[in-house]
Amino acid sequence: MENLGNLGQFLPIILMFVVIYFLMIRPQQKRVKKEKEFESMIKVGDKIITKSGIHGKIAELGETSIVLETMSGKLKMERSAISMEMSQKLNTKA
Repeated sequence: MENLGNLGQFLPIILMFVVIYFLMIRPQQKRVKKEKEFESMIKVGDKIITKSGIHGKIAELGETSIVLETMSGKLKMERSAISMEMSQKLNTKA
């Protein structure tokens, strides 16, 4: 019987961790997975927007980097700098 009392004391803490997992950690993991899929699906010629707001078209693809062609020239940047949400909005407008 004493073990059930000890479990009752820790039950709120356990429930709090479960709620935090389902409300914060799991959605973040899903978002990271979607961003990785998006990064792997981009190809030369795609119009994108970076997280810093730079608009351009992909000129070259590297394993972890891209060359972005902008109106003022070409920029080399990491694939992780591409904004998935803003790039998808840009491509659905066109």
